[in-house]
Amino acid sequence: MSEQNKRVVLTYVDAFNRGDVDAVCAIFASDALIHGVLGWGGVATARPIWSDLMRCFQVSLEVDAMVAEGDTVAVRYTERGRSVASFRGGPVTGRGYEVFAMEWFVVKEGHIERRWGVRDTGSMFRQMGLALP
Repeated sequence: MSEQNKRVVLTYVDAFNRGDVDAVCAIFASDALIHGVLGWGGVATARPIWSDLMRCFQVSLEVDAMVAEGDTVAVRYTERGRSVASFRGGPVTGRGYEVFAMEWFVVKEGHIERRWGVRDTGSMFRQMGLALP
């Protein structure tokens, strides 16, 4: 089961890296709860945040480590991106960033039911020359 759950998470990573918000959302259970730096809630709450991150920063997640036990999967990434579009009314700098990020998932029946994500958003925005939202 742990290996199957890792594959579900890798599908999420692949969709995120392609900028395919529809595919990202489809990986989550209909009643999923998603916790992140910019808020928490269900898929309907996370979708516009993910869409903005993909569009404005061209986020790319590189899996550095992944562990799974039972229905829980933890991932450590190197996250990279670049300011390419205005994020919440801010300027576009064209500058890139690189931070470490971590996400924890609960996967059941082939869908992500819970996700917690942490990254150093302050460093991310500083590297791109942006004020924190």
